[in-house]
Amino acid sequence: MTVTLLHNPRCSKSRQTLALLQSRGLEPVIIEYLKTPPDADQLKRIIAAVGVSAHDLVRTGEAEYKALELSPELPESVLIDAMVRQPRLIQRPILIAGDRARIGRPPEAVLEIL
Repeated sequence: MTVTLLHNPRCSKSRQTLALLQSRGLEPVIIEYLKTPPDADQLKRIIAAVGVSAHDLVRTGEAEYKALELSPELPESVLIDAMVRQPRLIQRPILIAGDRARIGRPPEAVLEIL
């Protein structure tokens, strides 16, 4: 099974998650999502695989969240569109393994799907 990590090398949790996986002998496919952001369909699949709402995948502390006036009350499609246009809004890291995914906060959370 291929495991894929949506990764931001500048994020400490993302680096810790990658190190945790590597310490267990796993070399995930790494997607630096700020350089290669997921499209709307990919985000919908990730949201379903994690089992959360679109808002749960949004980093609410980012300046873009406030500038775009995002909130949990907005339709999923609006939040997904915002993440496509502003990938900094996407929680990180996210490990995808088959049809399952987990946000690596804390990094050990990704172990649930391996």
